[in-house]
Amino acid sequence: MKIKTIAACSLALAALAGTSSVQAKGGKVAPVITENVDFAAKQVQLMVDTMDTFKDIPSPRTTDKDGRLVFTTLDDWTSGFFPGTLWYLYELTGDDKWLEPAVHYTEGMERIKYYRGNHDIGFMIFCSFGNGLRLTDKQSYKDVIVTAARTLSERYRPGAGVIQSWPQWRGWDCPVIIDNMMNLELMFEATQMSGDSSFWKIAVSHADQTMKHHYRPDMSCYHVVDYDSKTGEVRSRVTHQGYADSSAWARGQAWGLYGYTMCYRYTHDPKYLKQAEDIAKFIFTHKNLPEDLIPYWDYDVPNIEKEPRDASAAAVTASALYELSTYVGKKQGKEYKKLADRIVENLGSPAYRAKLGENGYFVLMHSTGNKPGPSEVDVPLVYADYYFLEALKRKRDLENK
Repeated sequence: MKIKTIAACSLALAALAGTSSVQAKGGKVAPVITENVDFAAKQVQLMVDTMDTFKDIPSPRTTDKDGRLVFTTLDDWTSGFFPGTLWYLYELTGDDKWLEPAVHYTEGMERIKYYRGNHDIGFMIFCSFGNGLRLTDKQSYKDVIVTAARTLSERYRPGAGVIQSWPQWRGWDCPVIIDNMMNLELMFEATQMSGDSSFWKIAVSHADQTMKHHYRPDMSCYHVVDYDSKTGEVRSRVTHQGYADSSAWARGQAWGLYGYTMCYRYTHDPKYLKQAEDIAKFIFTHKNLPEDLIPYWDYDVPNIEKEPRDASAAAVTASALYELSTYVGKKQGKEYKKLADRIVENLGSPAYRAKLGENGYFVLMHSTGNKPGPSEVDVPLVYADYYFLEALKRKRDLENK
């Protein structure tokens, strides 16, 4: 992976001393939303100012061991999260100053609609162009999304009924990772935009096969399931980023929770709702979930108190819970929202939120990308910020209907 690093430049933080106004659909906005969005707007503005020194389209991902901002190429799976973050700031603040950079960094990614390297085109395109379309109704973005769905469809393996995640390496034939559930949103939306039901059918098939083969009786999930691409037979169940093949990698559990909640949004199929609720139960009844609800990077790693947390898993979980709370009964919905609120409160605390001008200008600290790698351990990650802002947006919308 090609990366570029830059030193955190000396910028006039005093210029950012003013507060931004968080836009509400009606009524009051909770202080935890206002305060965190105001901070994020100041912090991300510093990042944008730094990035303006580059002629190409940089894609911020994390920081290096010296705390310097790390950029990666646009064909990296994380490339859509920064433009998506800008779109959420545009939406949450109501400040038009975010529109220009959001459009700039989104449209700079258009060539990714043809990306065939792996399954991550869903993350890359929908977090950027999907949010852009939702907030601007720019019709040219529809073509990008539908084209990206066609590209992703090429990875569908009819014999196994799944979208292949990665190439045939490590002796795998058709590896599918739980993260792939997140790419199904692109497929569902593409059907709604184009009328082509093939995308929808692929998404449903993939969700069903993942439900059948990724999940254990306790409703934890494997990270990687390798299929025979022709027969659909499961060849192996292993991990790539978790502690062990049989362990529960924290972000994987969050991807599953979010993915099946999203599948229910589109299909209204009760089996997906039950799946999401069962995953939530596994997470929140696990003996190794810390009191502050910010998980360690794997729920089953030995000597867990000495292990790093994963704020990104917590942010994804909180965002999913806010949505899930709207699909269940009133009592259970309140419980899910209460859990999400606790996560958001803790992520916004000094224990997890950076100081202004620090942390490579990312909002959240203490995420873990791939501990076994090892890579990106106890660092900021762009997708942690993205899902944190999405969670704040969903909380605002829930409380201001």
